[in-house]
Amino acid sequence: MNSRVRIEVPADSGFGPTHLPYGVFRPLGGQPRVGARLGDAVIDLAVALDDPMFAQPSLNAFMTQGPQCWREVRERVRAFADAELPAAAVHSVSAVSLDLPIEVADYVDFYASLDHATALGRIFRPDGEPLLPNWRHLPIGYHGRSGTVVVSGTEITRPSGQLKTDSGAPDFGPTRRLDIEAELGFVVGAGSAMGTPVTTGDFDAHVFGVALVNDWSARDIQGWEAQPLGPFLGKSFATSLSAWVTPLDALAEARIPLPEQDPEPLPYLRDGNWGLDIELGVEWNGRLVSSPPYARMYWSPAQMLAHMTINGASTRTGDLFASGTISGPDRDQRGSFMELSWGGTEPFDLNGVKRTFLEDGDEVVITASAPAIGGGRLTLGEVRGRIA
Repeated sequence: MNSRVRIEVPADSGFGPTHLPYGVFRPLGGQPRVGARLGDAVIDLAVALDDPMFAQPSLNAFMTQGPQCWREVRERVRAFADAELPAAAVHSVSAVSLDLPIEVADYVDFYASLDHATALGRIFRPDGEPLLPNWRHLPIGYHGRSGTVVVSGTEITRPSGQLKTDSGAPDFGPTRRLDIEAELGFVVGAGSAMGTPVTTGDFDAHVFGVALVNDWSARDIQGWEAQPLGPFLGKSFATSLSAWVTPLDALAEARIPLPEQDPEPLPYLRDGNWGLDIELGVEWNGRLVSSPPYARMYWSPAQMLAHMTINGASTRTGDLFASGTISGPDRDQRGSFMELSWGGTEPFDLNGVKRTFLEDGDEVVITASAPAIGGGRLTLGEVRGRIA
């Protein structure tokens, strides 16, 4: 007779039955497959639901089924919190390895924080207006490289490139201003057809869930190449994504109104419904150095998706778009080391050592939490990276 087990979930677990994030895991010696996290356990959905759709190396086959399927599966998985499951369907998180949860189709990164944009404007243009004239009228973004999106825990190799020198001519070498950007990513599950923009009201019909992102940035490479175009090699070498994707439905209690937008956006961008009360934490070599508040983000993810498709561009299952750096007005709320050290001019005291940007061997861990349905808080999957 097959043995059965019940998953015990501590009351204060950030991965309780109202959360249930999805990921891709590998049992010891096994193949990658889709799982849902409950407490400190991973539920093998192919076994528990007897559905080969989940015996896959990514969430894409599941995500492409659309919102009705997402909600039906979520309700079935929630029932597992009060049931006994086949032992073969339950694995300890500590006994499995975690893979990139999605096959990334396209990757777009936005610049949606007013506090971050204002801080960078003051760093780069101390005698001018911090915001460029278009910033309050549209969510600014750039198209990144999907092939260098890696799962949390992947070591990051310091990139090399052209660096500006005092003579004005470039030199070539490893970046000396390696930075992070603490962000929230949004995963498209149900794509949209070319020529059919996604409205702000249809956001949750297309977006499957959210995951933490670290958009690693080589600021000196970026500063030299981004004249006049935007980020390229200074950004495209690596972007880290959490191994766990939190379904939008799990964030029902985290939804809040957006901050006031002045001037009022154009009609296709009007949306007051997708502010999110999510608190991030940035740890640098084991020390919490910043707690960026997503609640202050100026542009919502629904506005980002609407703007991204207003020209008729299509979206696909597995598209990833990120918020850009999440920052607040205070130093301990800044989501990048460029801001934390004010462009390298105000070194940060890290365990008694004055620091500005990342050195080899440094490790950064970004975490986040949000109000959970029924009380308490849920924990979004961490995104971790060490500079090799």
